[in-house]
Amino acid sequence: MIRAARRDEMERLRGIELAAGEIFRSCGMDAIADDEPLTVTELALYQARGGALVFADASDIPVAYLLIEYLDGSAHVEQLSVHPSHARRGLGSELLDVAEKRAQAEGFEWLTLTTFRDVPWNGPYYRRLGFEELDPEMLDDGLRGILDCEGLAGLSRWPRIAMRRRVRSIPG
Repeated sequence: MIRAARRDEMERLRGIELAAGEIFRSCGMDAIADDEPLTVTELALYQARGGALVFADASDIPVAYLLIEYLDGSAHVEQLSVHPSHARRGLGSELLDVAEKRAQAEGFEWLTLTTFRDVPWNGPYYRRLGFEELDPEMLDDGLRGILDCEGLAGLSRWPRIAMRRRVRSIPG
């Protein structure tokens, strides 16, 4: 079940991101696996603005989450993490669809994100879900700023890209 994150779940979201990051070790990206997730305070800011969605299991415990913000006229996915024990079940795709429904309701044309271009569960995954890579000249100031900040944080050691998917008319 997808629902809004609750304030008392922020530490759980951090745990999901840490666990999900471990797979980066398999492709020599230990620095990504070792990277600290957002703080409880940073996550709580998304939660307070209604921008933190979780996929909860049958016991109502979050096993995946998505952070969304609005940036330069687009709905921007800041983070999507699925706990490895629940990976490869379509939870990420379902969270993206709910984020897209929200974007549609708010009148946004695009769902955007930044990701690693070549990591199979990043760029290629989002391509399969209908996202397209944006050429540098297509970037708005917000996406350009995010990529610049990611570069300053050391993420540009591996090719990073911005992607977008047109917000579709999604029933229900």
